[in-house]
Amino acid sequence: MANEIKVEVVFATPEHQPLISLLLPPGSTVEDAIVQSRISELFPNEDFSGLEVGIWGRVVARDRALSAGDRIEIYRPLAMDPREARRRLAAAGQTMASSGKP
Repeated sequence: MANEIKVEVVFATPEHQPLISLLLPPGSTVEDAIVQSRISELFPNEDFSGLEVGIWGRVVARDRALSAGDRIEIYRPLAMDPREARRRLAAAGQTMASSGKP
């Protein structure tokens, strides 16, 4: 339909990184896209309601209206603050590159 906008929804785990393309009516929100993507069916053990979301790497509110080409990203909580991970590696005489961690 010509009045629809194309967006993508992505959620990544170390094992699985699905990218779901959707056509939505103009005025749809980030939350609308997440619901329509049915991504919760791919990750039944995740509670998406409390996770931060963003568009192209910038955190946004779930009620933000979408534009054509937006990529909605659902962010997992960090297992450890990246600064703390670097401190621990430095204390052990390692770097991110030498530790084998991404």
